[in-house]
Amino acid sequence: MLEELKKKVYEANMLLPKYGLVTFTWGNVSGVDREKKLFVIKPSGVPYEELTPESMVVCDFDGNRVEGDYNPSSDTLTHAYLYSHWDKIGGVVHTHSPYATSWAQAGRSIPCYGTTHADYYYGEVPCLRTLTKEEIDTAYELNTGVLIVDEFARMKKDPEAVSACLCKNHGPFTWGKDPLDAVHSAVVLEEVAKMAFRTELINPKVEPAPQCLQDKHYYRKHGAGAYYGQAKK
Repeated sequence: MLEELKKKVYEANMLLPKYGLVTFTWGNVSGVDREKKLFVIKPSGVPYEELTPESMVVCDFDGNRVEGDYNPSSDTLTHAYLYSHWDKIGGVVHTHSPYATSWAQAGRSIPCYGTTHADYYYGEVPCLRTLTKEEIDTAYELNTGVLIVDEFARMKKDPEAVSACLCKNHGPFTWGKDPLDAVHSAVVLEEVAKMAFRTELINPKVEPAPQCLQDKHYYRKHGAGAYYGQAKK
């Protein structure tokens, strides 16, 4: 079942150690099949060197295992909630990449200090609140997904324009049109987090980039008037 998607999700997961986003088994990638209302995700706690396309786990939008020999990632219910509420995303990534996780542990959103950030995210990458004790005790992973969706709605942030967030005291989640695109966002997020950290070390009084510059860089790459890259034939 979903053999092609399993292969794509496997390949996307293998990019996490390649780009230095995970230590040991600290991360996962999933990809969705909207037509079947199923998604494929990395198995829980299996070392990356032992993964194969066949070891990927198929789940439904309630987080139930539909196919696979392993238990799915412990973050499965977070992925499931994002897929069931954001119908335009096709891949989700969670890591504990060091710089992005440091911002999350500090409880700080990542400001847009320059055009590298603005090319990918429209405005700051938000750091969301810590879950309450009740939320943690009742349904931790599910409530992580609920928090992300609800906070983006509250802040009126478009998940397509800001394809990443930080969960306070936890770490980053990213998403995209497919698993590889979600990994791309995770790689960019880690680099942006690193740059922002160094920027504040160099100039503790730094201000975010002017809005007009942020707008220019974001919209020249995204939207109807975008002109970055090559035209599609």
